[in-house]
Amino acid sequence: VQLQASGGGSVQPGGSLRLSCAGSGFTLGDYTIAWFRQAPGKEREGVSLISRRDGSTSYADSVKGRFTISRDNAKNTLYLQMNSLKPEDTAVYYCAAGPPWATLTRLNSFLYWGQGTLVTVSS
Repeated sequence: VQLQASGGGSVQPGGSLRLSCAGSGFTLGDYTIAWFRQAPGKEREGVSLISRRDGSTSYADSVKGRFTISRDNAKNTLYLQMNSLKPEDTAVYYCAAGPPWATLTRLNSFLYWGQGTLVTVSS
C-alpha cells in the first residue's frame, strides 16, 4: 500500500498548482481520502477531503473557494487544484487515506500517508 504525492513547486502569489496523489496496492475509492498540510513550525492541518460515505467534499475555511479536490478512479489518483495561492499556503502537502468515518480534524483516523510534496508561495 502506497501513496505517492507530486506536483509541488514554487509559485508567485496568485498563481496555481495542481497536486496529485497516486495510490498503489489499494483502491482510493474504497477510502475517505484527503489532503493535509504542514507549514514550518506549525502542526499538520486538514485541507480538503472526499468522503467514502457519500462522496461529499469538505474544505478548511482558509482554502474554500480557492482549492478543489477531485479523484480519478480510473487512474486511482487524487488531485488538489490550488488557485489564487497565498504565501500562507506555503507548506508540505500530504495525501492520506482512511476509513469512511475519517475527518479532517482527526489526523489519527487516517491509515495511509503519502510522503509529502512542498509548495512554496513567494514573490
